[in-house]
Amino acid sequence: MFIDEVKIEVVAGHGGKGAVAFNRNMMALGPAGGSGGRGGSVLGVGVADIGALRQFRFKKEFRAEDGREGGIQFHDGRDGKDLVLHLPVGTVIRNLATGAELSIEKIGERIVIAKGGNGGKGNFHFRSSRNTSPTQFQPGLPGEAFAAHLELKLIADVGFVGLPNAGKSSMLNALTNASVKVANYPFTTLEPNLGAYYELILADIPGLIEGSSAGKGLGMKFLRHIERTRILFHFVSTESADPVHDYRTIRRELGAWRKALLEKPEYILLSKSDLTTSADLKKKLAALRKENKKTIAVSIADEKSMKEISKILGVMEAEKRAIIPPHGKSGKPRSRPAVQ
Repeated sequence: MFIDEVKIEVVAGHGGKGAVAFNRNMMALGPAGGSGGRGGSVLGVGVADIGALRQFRFKKEFRAEDGREGGIQFHDGRDGKDLVLHLPVGTVIRNLATGAELSIEKIGERIVIAKGGNGGKGNFHFRSSRNTSPTQFQPGLPGEAFAAHLELKLIADVGFVGLPNAGKSSMLNALTNASVKVANYPFTTLEPNLGAYYELILADIPGLIEGSSAGKGLGMKFLRHIERTRILFHFVSTESADPVHDYRTIRRELGAWRKALLEKPEYILLSKSDLTTSADLKKKLAALRKENKKTIAVSIADEKSMKEISKILGVMEAEKRAIIPPHGKSGKPRSRPAVQ
């Protein structure tokens, strides 16, 4: 089961209290109580697995270790161990008490979700010329604790949208090694699927039908994933009797969910172009280009159209490298093999 939002309780460790103790060494006097250890923090680490929120399906409370109390003879208590939660890249963590939000944007990124409490000072730290035998100490401070809402919003460069059976999964398979299940019935894709095209992340967003934004079908569950994509590839099948109606249907659902989605850069891909006549294809292309000039006919069986898609993605990749400097010394773009 794919889980993309969940509510959990996070509790950071409490700091250990300081000790009241006096020097036990012969001929030595004075306070010798150690300080308490810091409480462990609850950390989040980004991972590539978009299904990683499954771990929170049944276990709901996550608690880091408390710091240990200070000891005698200047021995400070041990710090509590941090608790690390592995979260999918794109997860937004919302503190339900304060409304504050954190997000994980990269694989391996570490963030502090709940900070552990500081340990208290032992009586050694309260010594002075006027107070040579202090009995004061500090209790440890409590760690942060709150209910957190975890919501996965996929981070992708390109989001594939469209009605069921519009060819999104087939295109993802053709461009990447995603190996997505493909069949000719509604809702073949029941979970978002990701694929990597060189340095670009492509996401097949499933389940959009008329009424998705109001909760029909699977769409409402996945509409949130479109919010963080850079560009949309809007798939419309040439098998449709009215491709303009199909296009407008999805656009209405996107706008009903978030108006900002309508402002994202978009290409219309008239898919399965090999399954119709040239006259019909020309007619449908002309109709869709009135909606959006960036409309192209594509088929995974047509090498020419696949090269056109590769060209578009290549420009996007170059733009992304310009924003995020590439690793390595030369920074030159890599050669790209021809699409098979």
